[in-house]
Amino acid sequence: QVQLVESGGGLVQPGGSLTLSCAASGFVFSNYILRWYRQAPGKERDMVASIDTTGRRKNYLDSVKGRFTISRENAKKTVTLQMNSLKPEDTAVYYCYAQYPGYSTGSWGQGTQVTVSS
Repeated sequence: QVQLVESGGGLVQPGGSLTLSCAASGFVFSNYILRWYRQAPGKERDMVASIDTTGRRKNYLDSVKGRFTISRENAKKTVTLQMNSLKPEDTAVYYCYAQYPGYSTGSWGQGTQVTVSS
């Protein structure tokens, strides 16, 4: 059974940093594309960052380019989102997502709250 557990969220001041981690189990981690999504109250869930199975190809939401970095450690079955220069508009629940290439659906974590406020 696929299980994704996020951690690392919290309250941070504007300009600060947070590192989100997602621990995976129940599937062959190295075969899956991994993504981070976020959803703010009253808004749609947006993809923030994605990383392919090799870790070499990454994509980012335009508004986070240059501030956020996604990475993966296949041996540890973890995917990380390093978030720097945080802004109030980054406030949202952040979700980890795993999808097997070519499949239309994947699996979600339970989410972790990130609040950027002074």
